[in-house]
Amino acid sequence: MNKINILDEATINKIAAGEVIERPASVVKELIENSIDAGATDIKIEIKGNGIDSIKIVDNGHGMSRDDASIAFLKHATSKISNVHDIETVRTMGFRGEALSSITAVAKVEIITKQDSDLAGTRIVIKGGQVKSIGDTGAANGTSMLVEDLFFNTPARKKFLKTGRTELANIVDVVTRNALGHNHISFQLSHDGRELFRSPASGKLFDTIIHIYGPELARDLMPVDFRTELAVVTGYITKPGITRNDKDRQVFFINDRPVS
Repeated sequence: MNKINILDEATINKIAAGEVIERPASVVKELIENSIDAGATDIKIEIKGNGIDSIKIVDNGHGMSRDDASIAFLKHATSKISNVHDIETVRTMGFRGEALSSITAVAKVEIITKQDSDLAGTRIVIKGGQVKSIGDTGAANGTSMLVEDLFFNTPARKKFLKTGRTELANIVDVVTRNALGHNHISFQLSHDGRELFRSPASGKLFDTIIHIYGPELARDLMPVDFRTELAVVTGYITKPGITRNDKDRQVFFINDRPVS
């Protein structure tokens, strides 16, 4: 049976959020969450330019069948839920089925995906929401998403972007937060061929902190472990003598999801 479901109108009306891809970091966030939901243990992110030129995310997750891949980019097509009642028990990072449709509507996208049970992978090319080709291809298990020329058909959106450095910083922030929240997954981020950071799948938050922020900061951390019948709060905080003039290293998660 296919895993991708086209949601009914009643469910769509209840969960639609009018999600829009605002900037390159939005693309990175949505695709990383899809990789996490696909059970990936290794996620590689390659950025060219400030993300407008090219974003490529490769994972070793479950992949998709040809039938599923052929409808995955349609609006409100999702494998996460099948009806409105599933929202009460959803445990995935995403569930609305809006991300891929929003991305493919404003970029040139190539999807290469393969399940372990399939002999060949599937390659789909989409430009501005229009499917240009679907065919078989050689591929490793998992999914590769290449997003190029973001906002090529909506140039007005580019006016709202910040400088290239700021847009890249937003991407780094998205990847960093996901690496901290999912330390059982290996993350690798590169920009224009240069590796910015690599976070191995250690399964331990402290090890991930060392790889991202360095051993000097890690030595000044104290563990937090508070438990009640209603909630569990764990993590690390710095000692009182360590201060910063901004909040960019304050990171919070609820059920592994980064929150503000």
